Amino acid sequence: MTAGRKVAGARPVGRTPTRPVRDRADKDIHDFTWDMVAINNSLEDIRRAWAEALGVSGPQWLILMAISESDDDQGISVGEVSEKLQVNPTFVTAQSKSLESAGLLNRSPSPTDARIVLMSLTDRARKEIEKLSVRRKILNDSVFADMSERTLKETKEAIASVRRRVEEAALQLRLVRR
Repeated sequence: MTAGRKVAGARPVGRTPTRPVRDRADKDIHDFTWDMVAINNSLEDIRRAWAEALGVSGPQWLILMAISESDDDQGISVGEVSEKLQVNPTFVTAQSKSLESAGLLNRSPSPTDARIVLMSLTDRARKEIEKLSVRRKILNDSVFADMSERTLKETKEAIASVRRRVEEAALQLRLVRR
């Protein structure tokens, strides 16, 4: 390269970048946040489609999935479902009564504490969810096709860490507003 001549994209040695590192990190954080918003919106569309196929609402679908994935034939409490879904137990109670009326959910008092309501899927719900399971597996395989088990595990752990911190930040904001 001759003196005085510039190469596209090159910057003089010893000079700081035009954008500080912190600004780049902030942009990465903003990009990550918007990606999470987009993922959430797409997951909502997917939940709505599965719910529609089962004839329930999106939130009811999530309740059924939480029960399906956690039920050990003993049932799962309203509190456990509300904690998993990060919603008020009163909401889960109201929705579970509707699901029980639709024949998709059994509700019964806990044998150890009658104040606790245990929920489990009916045979009909299990069969309907099983019918969808092949399509759900194909969808999941498509979404995660390019991820190795290791990458998936690392990503899951990183997102779980971010989730915990976001939950803590939200709690701090609620406390400050009071």
